[in-house]
Amino acid sequence: MSQSPADDKILGEEYEHAPVPLSQRRSTFSVSMVWLGFPMIITGAMTGSILVAAMGFKAALLAMVIGNLLMLAYVGTLGVLGTARGHNFALLASATFGRKGYVLASGLLSTLLLGWYAVQTGITGNLMHTAFQFDYLLMTVAAGLLYLGITFVGIRGLHWIGVVSVPLFVVLGAWVAWHSATAAGWGRVLAYGGTQPALPMSLGVGLTMVLALFIDAGTVTADFNRWAANRRSSLIATACAFPLANLVAMLVGGVMTAALALPQPQPFGLDNMFGYLLAQNIPWLSALAFVFLLCNLGSVCAHCLYNAAVGWSRIGNGRMRVFALVLAAIGIVVAAANVWALFIPWLSLLGILVPPIGAILIADLCFVRPGAQIAADWRPRAFIAWAVGSLVAYATETMAPDLSTAVAAFVAAGACYFALHQGTAPKANAAIPSIDR
Repeated sequence: MSQSPADDKILGEEYEHAPVPLSQRRSTFSVSMVWLGFPMIITGAMTGSILVAAMGFKAALLAMVIGNLLMLAYVGTLGVLGTARGHNFALLASATFGRKGYVLASGLLSTLLLGWYAVQTGITGNLMHTAFQFDYLLMTVAAGLLYLGITFVGIRGLHWIGVVSVPLFVVLGAWVAWHSATAAGWGRVLAYGGTQPALPMSLGVGLTMVLALFIDAGTVTADFNRWAANRRSSLIATACAFPLANLVAMLVGGVMTAALALPQPQPFGLDNMFGYLLAQNIPWLSALAFVFLLCNLGSVCAHCLYNAAVGWSRIGNGRMRVFALVLAAIGIVVAAANVWALFIPWLSLLGILVPPIGAILIADLCFVRPGAQIAADWRPRAFIAWAVGSLVAYATETMAPDLSTAVAAFVAAGACYFALHQGTAPKANAAIPSIDR
């Protein structure tokens, strides 16, 4: 694929195949805005609604808090690895899985994130059609192109969409939660037992839902955190996402669902904060809700497309912006065909393959071989641990469904990787330059 540096000179280099130099790292505020704008979204509120409806408010709140703290530890550790080396996820995975083996891990995650780009774009078109009777096809294609435009700008685009999207969500989300809970009474919200209190969702399944929402994007966190100046900046940015942004989004949806106490809430319809804003029948608020929806889902779509394009550009030895164009076209076609909802169960099922990847990267680059460089073409032990983690996840899903599939997969893969290296003398690896300054 031909190299054309003209857009890089205008929009900035994206460092698809090399570490981000320290001179090009971004401020803590900038990287934090990138992360804040990712999970503080309507789909996070939808997940909160589903959890509260299935578990009751107090049990769901516990799952949200524990799940987000686990995400902080998971994403924070992977983010620091990316910051220390300046590497994106594909380059990190090359050290652990091999210069050829990384393609399987990076390709899987990049494809999953492209799938979520298509799903979120389809949700945009669906909500616009349901709420305003706009043409579904037209709105879906227009939204997909808008989201592509944000991605094309690169890491700066993700920063600026966060600057716009986050304040809108904070103001409107806080109002929705306060307005709905005040009308119903906070005591009723706290006491809400779910739609089926006799058969509540288990804590383990609730944890899996919280983790699964961003486990794929969280695993490729190095794509974002490689831009952080140092470890402290990286951890602050991650904490802005987990628990802060993700928990706020889930609570907005959860409080609203508990307050409304609908017998069969439909979060993917209009039983969400967007629908609540429209239900007030105030013209200026409806117009604001329209802008908010595009900005908010635009943020998550741009992040997903960016991750997918960075991953595939490394695999295809090309440039992020070129791959963003190609991948966006595929995602828009899937969304415009109105088959996006069929992909959600498959994307969720494939999610059992993701936690082992992060566990192996952490075990390898933090403990077993800190400082390891890209050396072998394939590293079989990493793939054995990945297979074990995924098999344990599948067994948990089928034989112990009340437990957390994601947690089981992570623990099994990490333990297996450690076991495979027991008795192996650690190799002398080149030290990673310190960036704690």
